[in-house]
Amino acid sequence: MKKAADELSAFLAEPCPSPVVVSVIRWAESLLEKDVKDNRMIGDLGAQHILQTAGAPGGVVIMTHCNTGSLATAGYGTALGVVRSLQAMGRLSHVFCTETRPYNQGSRLTAYELVYEKIPATLITDSMAAVTMRERQVTAVVVGADRVVANGDTANKVGTYQLAVLAKHHGIPFCVAAPSTSCDLSLPTGGSIVIEERPGQELTDINGVRVAAPGIGVWNPAFDVTPHELITAIITERGVFRPEELKDGLSRGL
Repeated sequence: MKKAADELSAFLAEPCPSPVVVSVIRWAESLLEKDVKDNRMIGDLGAQHILQTAGAPGGVVIMTHCNTGSLATAGYGTALGVVRSLQAMGRLSHVFCTETRPYNQGSRLTAYELVYEKIPATLITDSMAAVTMRERQVTAVVVGADRVVANGDTANKVGTYQLAVLAKHHGIPFCVAAPSTSCDLSLPTGGSIVIEERPGQELTDINGVRVAAPGIGVWNPAFDVTPHELITAIITERGVFRPEELKDGLSRGL
């Protein structure tokens, strides 16, 4: 979003033959079209990668986290775009989406999108991920990313890191789907990413009613960083890369 805002500022600094409002609307519409096109490419490339590498001759079973669909993007999605592409190919068997505590983007948003599009899916609590991987034959974990840095570390909704650890233990591919605009090659490692901390009331209260013991301390980071060693592939609209390939791969496309 910041990159788009910077590009818009630069665009407005140039002489415009049309009225400013008209120019901004046209610029925004072109941004919308590009985002949907990029998301569809991410979805198709990611689906093809999973089918080629996961060794699932029939339908694949995907686990995902947070919301990465049409409600989070311009209309198709990144990680959920991969799910949509698999569904369109007739190769999706099932999706398991985590509730994504404490703000429940998975149960509120992703579950809604899956039901709306009649995609076979099951909602699980975040703490059920390990047993779901073991008992329900999960083919691959596909998540989004708010930031991807030069060495392939990624920041995403808190809970992503633990899914990567679990996927590694179970021998399941762990894929990150994100547009190239989310890749910040100026940052060397995930340790350079500033992590937002959200209000403690998200953990202690439900609908304004206190459920946690008064006086208990709360730590509520909004994101966590997944080390590149745990990531199988990073899916962008420019291609699918192993973490160590990302910087060179994106640089060649600039």
